[in-house]
Amino acid sequence: MANKHATLNTLIEPVVSAMGFELWGIDLLAQGKHSRLVIYIDSDNGVTVDDCADISRQIGAVLDVEDPISGEYRLEVSSPGMDRPLFDIEHFARFKGHRAMIRLRTPFDGRRKFQGLLAGVEGDEVLLQLDGEEYCFPIDAIDQARIVPTFEK
Repeated sequence: MANKHATLNTLIEPVVSAMGFELWGIDLLAQGKHSRLVIYIDSDNGVTVDDCADISRQIGAVLDVEDPISGEYRLEVSSPGMDRPLFDIEHFARFKGHRAMIRLRTPFDGRRKFQGLLAGVEGDEVLLQLDGEEYCFPIDAIDQARIVPTFEK
């Protein structure tokens, strides 16, 4: 699957960059016979529905020609949103000080889900503070991570 993501990233990133956006991440989700390819884009100026539609058309054309995904799939282009997924070590460093939910590939101390404050990164490890303790998770051990939005009163 990592190879598939690398191929998709190589095809999609130049299209997104050429249109003035940052490729935040890619999710390829198998759902029975049909898959769902979600492309997250970001920009300092925000992302509109029209931006997503324009980029979707461009990416769709590239994917139709290159055909990197076997079988049927649905293409979605979206902003990362407030509960943005975190895909790489730079994302974790960028959101230091924010609350995050991390789901591990395999259990650690009998659990896979952790929610706490991102304390930063060290090398290829993510530091998460919760319940007065700091946990270090190798980036490769993380299956999924998202920012947990907080709202001020």
